[in-house]
Amino acid sequence: MPRSHHILGAASNLLGIALLIIAGLHISNRSAQTFTDEIAWGGAICFAISCFLSYMSLRSQREETRLEHLADLVFLIGLALLIASVVVLGIIKA
Repeated sequence: MPRSHHILGAASNLLGIALLIIAGLHISNRSAQTFTDEIAWGGAICFAISCFLSYMSLRSQREETRLEHLADLVFLIGLALLIASVVVLGIIKA
């Protein structure tokens, strides 16, 4: 089973979580007080790109490992940004 299949599911789930963080900050009017939503936006963009690359890898007729590796790298960057946004939110809230 290709790795991109696993990345696609995880990236789409984490994209939803990043968007939930952004929406929650905007609803609570805390987005102006911190830059957590900007970090979460970076993660959301990375997860969306990772989903696209992962999907393109699955749809490719030939063995396309370059797209899988790129999707994996972008996914890890998005994961780091999402963790950073939660940490910053925790620091600001404390």
